[in-house]
Amino acid sequence: MIEVVRAEAATKRYGEVLGLNGFSATFPPGITGLIGPNGAGKSTLFRVLTGQLSLDWGRVAVLGRDPWGSPPPRGLIGYCPEHAAMYDGMTAREFVRYLLRLDGLEARESSERAAEALARVGLSGAADRRLLGFSKGMRQRVKIAQAIATDPQLLLLDEPLNGLDPLGRVQMLALFEALAAKGRHVIVSSHVLYEVERLTQEVVLISNGRVAAQGNIHRLREAIDGHPHSVVFKTPDPRRLARLMTELENVTAVVLLPPDGLSVLTRTPDEFYSALPKLVVEQGLDIREMSSPDDNLEAVFRFLTE
Repeated sequence: MIEVVRAEAATKRYGEVLGLNGFSATFPPGITGLIGPNGAGKSTLFRVLTGQLSLDWGRVAVLGRDPWGSPPPRGLIGYCPEHAAMYDGMTAREFVRYLLRLDGLEARESSERAAEALARVGLSGAADRRLLGFSKGMRQRVKIAQAIATDPQLLLLDEPLNGLDPLGRVQMLALFEALAAKGRHVIVSSHVLYEVERLTQEVVLISNGRVAAQGNIHRLREAIDGHPHSVVFKTPDPRRLARLMTELENVTAVVLLPPDGLSVLTRTPDEFYSALPKLVVEQGLDIREMSSPDDNLEAVFRFLTE
């Protein structure tokens, strides 16, 4: 399988502080989530991958290239930083076009690509407004527009949904999915885990500059099944359901959640889910809702970094 990014013992110091601390991971094709709390090293990794920072130790390769060596070919990488200064006196169109000109594109192509990118992020109607009057969400769209304007093979998105309203988040998630469907690679960082979980099941979990885990979210979940797995039910008769649940061998604890909820803990979720349908049918149980707060990315990250 092609490796979009490979990092081997990547280490970056800021004085006495380690931004990356022996970070080793591979990022596969498609969309991969880079997950971690603020300060975990996500932005440092992106700056290394784009050649803005050099490593103190270790190595990285981006699509087989050393980002600190020769400049990457045009269109190889698009980068949306978490924080970016903008020229507030420019319009959105002028700003994106200016960055494309700096990237070496001719004037006409820069204008065409800027217009197309701004349209894709929903800013056609505001393209000729000054950035000074833009909201945080609109500025975020401009940052995404400049990142996709060269139609890069690899898109690095550092907290790209910050400041966007709910509709904007849905629109940008759809855009990232569309780019991946066209064969582009996307690495998206976030500390908002459910947003990444909507995009991809492939994740790299980073904590304190190191990799806590990497791979498919479901396989990672299986790897930590030593932790109790919680399943929450809503039913008109939670006490009856609680009584029946305690009779199952794979249930370790039952907690009532008034007025109509019940939390069940199990260390063998597969066995529990296999036994549940038979119990529901035989006992005629009225279960209105069932969910598992532990069967998601946030729970996996919490368990792996505790």
